[in-house]
Amino acid sequence: QVRLVESGGALVQPGGSLRLSCAASRSILDDYVIGWYRQTPGKSRELLARITTAGITNYADSVKGRFTISTDNGKNTVNLQMRSLRLEDTAVYFCNTAPVAIFTWNQGTQVTVSS
Repeated sequence: QVRLVESGGALVQPGGSLRLSCAASRSILDDYVIGWYRQTPGKSRELLARITTAGITNYADSVKGRFTISTDNGKNTVNLQMRSLRLEDTAVYFCNTAPVAIFTWNQGTQVTVSS
């Protein structure tokens, strides 16, 4: 079983930037499409961005143009660069395979956008 650990969440002001990282316990980037998701209380998890094994990216309309997903193969890491953050981006952010999550969800990393 692969373990995915998210990090980088923080409190940030509207308009600010943040970089999240998803570290895999073993090499998976050549085998799986990896996505970043987020969830707020009372809502289902939302797939925000995903990156294929060939490096092709896809984004939800809510983050397109503001978020960038990338990989660091040498570190088995998938990053999410977030810019122009909005209040509504406040959520717990997770990574997993996409569009269907097959690994056990980890606890995620909290992003809070607030002035």
